[in-house]
Amino acid sequence: MNIVVCISSVPDTTSKINFTENNTKFDSSGIQFVINPNDEFGLTKAMILKEANGGTVKVITVGDASTEPVIRKTLAIGADSAVRINKTATDSYTTALEIANYLKENPADLIIAGKESLDYNGGAVPAIIAEMLNLPFVNACNGLEIAGTEAKVSREIDGGKENLSARLPLVIGGQKGLVEESALRIPNMRGIMQARAKSLEVIEASTLEGFTTTISFEKPAEKGDCKLIDCDDVSELVNLLHNEAKVI
Repeated sequence: MNIVVCISSVPDTTSKINFTENNTKFDSSGIQFVINPNDEFGLTKAMILKEANGGTVKVITVGDASTEPVIRKTLAIGADSAVRINKTATDSYTTALEIANYLKENPADLIIAGKESLDYNGGAVPAIIAEMLNLPFVNACNGLEIAGTEAKVSREIDGGKENLSARLPLVIGGQKGLVEESALRIPNMRGIMQARAKSLEVIEASTLEGFTTTISFEKPAEKGDCKLIDCDDVSELVNLLHNEAKVI
């Protein structure tokens, strides 16, 4: 089984975020970049499926050379090879277009992407890839089993879980729950050494033009002061929630 995992390089969630050029560009100086968490669940699931069914796992990303340390980490975790499409990924449509163009020439049985990246939170890339390849797509996937060319998939829906079946090839948008957090893999020394010999192919993007332009970034408002009240004074609590917090 040929599995492709789409990977995003995103800032560590503990990073302090700043912007430059009048809040129009993200300031990457001093930022630690990591594998997008939703993608990491997908990569681990791909490794488990490979071990159970045989085949290969290839990771693919759209990004410049600064993303290569993160890609090398995926190889150290156990991916067999990697492809980096040389383009800064800031636009969902063109990011998906580059990946879809590659997959048209290099088909896969299963394409796993995170349901969204934790930087831009667009949540559009896997769906656009599926549409461009004319493949079935399951989003918010938190369960996946493969038997031959049949897939059993579960996903979150409002108020519960939906169980589906599909035939490969298939695109899924994975998330937490696709594997247990305890199953996530940490590169060991052997994996790091092996990663140096694995293929990391760099190909040029078909277009550098994006379809969206960032006007500005804005940080969330600072949290206000916390007000403590007497737990026995229910009327005061209701008054504050109604007239000050305005949540009821």
